Amino acid sequence: MSLVHLLLRHATLHPERPAILYGTEHWVSYGQWTARSAGLAQRMQAAGLVPGDRVLIFMRNQPRYLEILWAAWWAGLVVVPVNAKLHPREVEWIAADAQARWAFVTHDVAVAPLAGLERQIDVESDACDELLAPVSDALAVPVVERDPNDLAWLFYTSGTTGRPKGVMLTHRNLMTMGLTYFIDVDPVAAVDAIVYAAPMSHGAGLYAIPHVMAGARHVIPASGGVEPVELFELGWQVGPLSTFAAPTIVKRLVDHAEHHGIDTSRSAQAFKTIVYGGAPMYAADIRRALQVMGPRFVQIYGQGETPMVATALSRAQLSDTTHPRWLERIASVGVAQTPVQLRVADAEGQPLPTGEVGEVLVKGDSVMAGYWNNPSATAAAVRDGWLFTGDTGCLDADGFLTLKDRSKDLIISGGSNIYPREVEEVLLTLPGVNEVAVVGTPDPEWGESVVAFVVLQPGASVTVDALDQHCLARMARFKRPKRYELVSELPKNNYGKVLKTALRERLRDAPTLPAA
Repeated sequence: MSLVHLLLRHATLHPERPAILYGTEHWVSYGQWTARSAGLAQRMQAAGLVPGDRVLIFMRNQPRYLEILWAAWWAGLVVVPVNAKLHPREVEWIAADAQARWAFVTHDVAVAPLAGLERQIDVESDACDELLAPVSDALAVPVVERDPNDLAWLFYTSGTTGRPKGVMLTHRNLMTMGLTYFIDVDPVAAVDAIVYAAPMSHGAGLYAIPHVMAGARHVIPASGGVEPVELFELGWQVGPLSTFAAPTIVKRLVDHAEHHGIDTSRSAQAFKTIVYGGAPMYAADIRRALQVMGPRFVQIYGQGETPMVATALSRAQLSDTTHPRWLERIASVGVAQTPVQLRVADAEGQPLPTGEVGEVLVKGDSVMAGYWNNPSATAAAVRDGWLFTGDTGCLDADGFLTLKDRSKDLIISGGSNIYPREVEEVLLTLPGVNEVAVVGTPDPEWGESVVAFVVLQPGASVTVDALDQHCLARMARFKRPKRYELVSELPKNNYGKVLKTALRERLRDAPTLPAA
């Protein structure tokens, strides 16, 4: 079954229902969306694209993203979504590796023709208008049927440690993710609206699937950005909204609400649900978010290799302050989502006892089909159906998973394991500290020593000695940082993840930071 049938269902039942909004303005109804996607599908097939061909989407968030996405699936094609902030050379490498034939772009991100493609279409051009011209009877346009195990979405990993790998996601993978949203994340109704405040090339775009399932509205901010003032205003005018956001964006929303005196009732009028994930959310930050904006948060944990589906920490669990282990639970990433099995394992994949730290493994219908043209990487990542995530964590007796770190971020000092997140959580409880990233650096005596990069809140005055004393009072001495670096900002990728590789490189290039 193709994902196109999700769209056809609502085009048949509710063709006049509003489907896509650009800011507060109506863009298309479900019937119009279907007619435009059907027209593009027909024209791509007429131009010689055949089922299984790859089509690259290199765009900022824009309403036509959704129209092109469903048109590609209608024609039996595979979508290759690309981060709009990548350098054109990086995009050309992805296009070549995926052997993409066409690319749909916005001219502000693709300022020149990309090499190696048969055709590049500016989605704001007259040529694209012609390609997307609606057909008179969309329901009569044949859908290229696909097997559930056929490829639908070829997603390239961030590639911070080398060339990115193409994650092969099937129609079954994406259908599983969409259905799971209703069970483990948030029920969706036709009156709901999702706002794309994060790049549609990643998890935010995939959440279009459950919202199409429900016949809900899809809102693209007119600015294409993630400014809190715009998101709150959109919510008050067309919401309340649901959205997926990295913890950095959640923090900006909370800062805005607090600074402007937006109480929990006004926050509820703007936002129904804020799903967060993609990077660590520290316990201190989610406690503050709940206090300022109220119980509208859900945490998910997943990877590109098991998109948005591994664990979830529900709204109810986050809000249950009376539970005796509430503080432990809000520092976790929740419990296994319905369609997957979860395991914390040793290097051979054997399960470890409750409370022991090991690698997080996931098994189920959300797990990728493998890496594109990379059988060795696939064999290393998926063994006996289990995805080896590369993340470390531990399970408690109730099945709540607490992540420690990526396995490559583990610090071993003097033979003892130190998990950076544990140190970061402690430092973030010191008033005046805004952000923290902890990494290891080579040490001739200890093997590695702990270094903390600290960003202070505006106007705050916190000394290195105060940071050190705070740590010594709250954790074992061997875990506390040996050095602290006060910095104005942390290096991050386009999705808000701190680039610890860049911090380690900074230490390597300038190893004489002031000692604590």
